Amino acid sequence: MQIEKLIELTAGVVNETSKIESIYSATVHLAKVGEGSLFISDSQEEIEEAIKKGASTLLYADASIMISDESLAWIKVGDLELAAFKITQEVVSDEEALFYYLNDHELAFLKMLQKRKSDIEFLSSVWKKAFETVLNSKKKFFISTDLEMTKKLRPKARKLVKEVDGYVISDTLFRSTFKVEKYVYQYKEMVPFHLDHVLKVIHFCQTHGFEYTIENICYINKFTPIFIEGEPSLNEESKNDRTVIVCDNKEDIVSARMYVSAPSAWIVKSIVLTPPKTKVEGVKRPSYYSSHEEALDIIKSANFNYAFVYTKDKSIKDSIRKEYELF
Repeated sequence: MQIEKLIELTAGVVNETSKIESIYSATVHLAKVGEGSLFISDSQEEIEEAIKKGASTLLYADASIMISDESLAWIKVGDLELAAFKITQEVVSDEEALFYYLNDHELAFLKMLQKRKSDIEFLSSVWKKAFETVLNSKKKFFISTDLEMTKKLRPKARKLVKEVDGYVISDTLFRSTFKVEKYVYQYKEMVPFHLDHVLKVIHFCQTHGFEYTIENICYINKFTPIFIEGEPSLNEESKNDRTVIVCDNKEDIVSARMYVSAPSAWIVKSIVLTPPKTKVEGVKRPSYYSSHEEALDIIKSANFNYAFVYTKDKSIKDSIRKEYELF
């Protein structure tokens, strides 16, 4: 790539003393630097090492970076991540690859339903890793769950759409019987308000000819029920059931509480446990906990049918299971 083209792509400013006319490769990793490479970094130490390895062009955003060899091309940009992805947009065209943004639920169901994981490149939320993956992968499909990074990577990245017919036939909070197109799936371990995510994933697989299966559908890690007094029946839940539900997102807690608050033959008692100062829509008085032990103490002493535990630390599930000997 010609330096003039690189400057145009990245909206960068190059030093006037540069004698470099073109680059032959680009990387953010020192180990991959070779003769004539473009090296992308905001670390002076890394840049100096890259120069020793043969880098001819340096792309950076940090104003404190010092030009140590004026014969090389030093290109200063406003946003290093955005500039790097401008390069990938030039190298990997929209005709060669398809980029999708999925939310975390859609990604979880895609990994569950899709039979061949080798068809798709799942991008890291660490932009340097994503940059190297896009630049070096031979796959056609790239998926990211980082919205801000996706906007920089591909402003016109696609999103999943629900164009497959499907609906819930009967359900409890933990079991759903639903129909997708002409097939009925009975008593699957899926909360009913997750069906829309599943339908979007199915449409994605059908559109691109990916093999998938619905038969093995089960709870995703983002919504994990732990039945501490016996698993509810397939057809209905009982006022004697007690279940702890661990969620790493507030949206599922809100949806589940709305579901269990719907008119029923008995009054449902639910509690919400969160780290201190955490707000959940519709919850006036959550039970705050600062450790696994505090959360367990609340669960053991509280009266509830459903205890929703909001946490990003998934290991709390092991603590709860161990307490109730459910391993």
